[in-house]
Amino acid sequence: MSEEKAGVEFLALGIAILTSSDTRTLQTDRSGDLAQQLLAEAGHDIVERTILPDSRERLRDQMQRWIDDVRVDVIVVTGGTGLTGRDVSPEAMAPLVTRTIPGFGELFRALSYAEIGTSTIQSRADAAICSGTVVFLLPGSTGAVRLGLVQIIIPQLDIRHRPCNLAELLPRIRHER
Repeated sequence: MSEEKAGVEFLALGIAILTSSDTRTLQTDRSGDLAQQLLAEAGHDIVERTILPDSRERLRDQMQRWIDDVRVDVIVVTGGTGLTGRDVSPEAMAPLVTRTIPGFGELFRALSYAEIGTSTIQSRADAAICSGTVVFLLPGSTGAVRLGLVQIIIPQLDIRHRPCNLAELLPRIRHER
């Protein structure tokens, strides 16, 4: 499990949260609320949060704006990772990808299997580096958001996490832009 590196101070990262949904509002977006709460409690800065309809172009345009924003280190997208025609988060991200992070989706589905069994095959949870910004795609349920953030994302965004973490790689990742 997670160990902390001795003598290393926590580094707050700038996080943007995007909910992909045709039906949720800021008042009804429990998954977005949970993501914001967990990331803020972990010590990160929530730079911006928004909800957009399930539109490949609108989602991609918003991701690109945040990728171009120097305040944003990480984007967390909730929703749009299922199998229906309206689930387009992976397709929205695809043209922006510089480098894939296949281990995220693999680990997410392995952990999810323990909770929901074979239904986990319906998830297209994913992650990638997009021009120096780390982007995570999570299913829209609160259970999936909690699992992904608590068990994978938050530890990887903590620079003290051993043996390695994404937070310490960000300067090198950004240098390669």
